[in-house]
Amino acid sequence: AGTSGSTPLKTAEVTNDVVVVLPADGPAPTMPPGVTVRFARDAQPYEGPLAGAVVGLALVDRELALLVGGDMPDASTPVLLEMLRLAAEAPVDAVALQDGDAFRPLPVVVAASAGRSAAHELLHRGERSLRAWLRAMRVAVIDEPTWTALDPHRRTLRDVDTAADLA
Repeated sequence: AGTSGSTPLKTAEVTNDVVVVLPADGPAPTMPPGVTVRFARDAQPYEGPLAGAVVGLALVDRELALLVGGDMPDASTPVLLEMLRLAAEAPVDAVALQDGDAFRPLPVVVAASAGRSAAHELLHRGERSLRAWLRAMRVAVIDEPTWTALDPHRRTLRDVDTAADLA
């Protein structure tokens, strides 16, 4: 799970075990009342999103893990639940969403043990990309018509990188 906006709240609608990965230093954010999260910290600063995924996955003791960027405040609960349903039913290591001709690396559902294994191997080779991580696993991609029927405004993929993006 991520750290900004309502992402921990949205994730908490789908699971009662939320891990927020934070930078190597700096204060932990204040969570709204009633939202219980565990915090993990990057081992080294600026190691990239794959290293952050490994830190978060190290705390996951469930079969499946849902990863959502902290800058994705509008992830649709029905879309996330559909991703989890498919991951539980299909013989895959991960489930992602189609966006145009490709898939988006976040949000993603991964089989935690397969995700940890693939990530460690890639990090050992110097790879830091979530897309490379997913390409190293068996991924089911939910097509756009299916997931946009659950989220017609495509807010699940909304990415807030600047104050202007938030407006």
